[in-house]
Amino acid sequence: MKSARERMDIISAYREVGSYRGAAAICATTPKTVRRVIERHEGGGVAPQRKPRPRNYESVAELVAARVGKTQGRISAKRLLPEARAAGYEGSARNFRRLVATVKADWRRDHHRGRRPAVWSPGEHLVIDWGVLAGLHVFCAVLAWSRVRFVRFATDER
Repeated sequence: MKSARERMDIISAYREVGSYRGAAAICATTPKTVRRVIERHEGGGVAPQRKPRPRNYESVAELVAARVGKTQGRISAKRLLPEARAAGYEGSARNFRRLVATVKADWRRDHHRGRRPAVWSPGEHLVIDWGVLAGLHVFCAVLAWSRVRFVRFATDER
């Protein structure tokens, strides 16, 4: 985006020469930039609203959503692309993969299994490990249910 001073220089150069190309040559910019600055200035200084462009995959978005829901988010874009081409999709495979990834992420967010924490039973799991700390061997054991720790130091692991 041009600064206010640069915009004023473009506007004054345009008023002086009367053409986009001439003003662009004076201001060392492109005629397209001069045209945008002049149109914005004449429109009250507000940037023109962009028109939303339709995506090339909008015609098959419902098909993809239906197939992802039917397969519980397990179908791949590679397997779905021939079906989409038959339904009229003419875009690239890369763009189609982006669509399928977005739809699958949305489906997973709405259909998550929830947090399933581990449930330990007393005495069921004991986690053990050896480590070496400054030449001294360390034996650690942790009971998973109560999280009671047992630590002993030794000169070797026998």
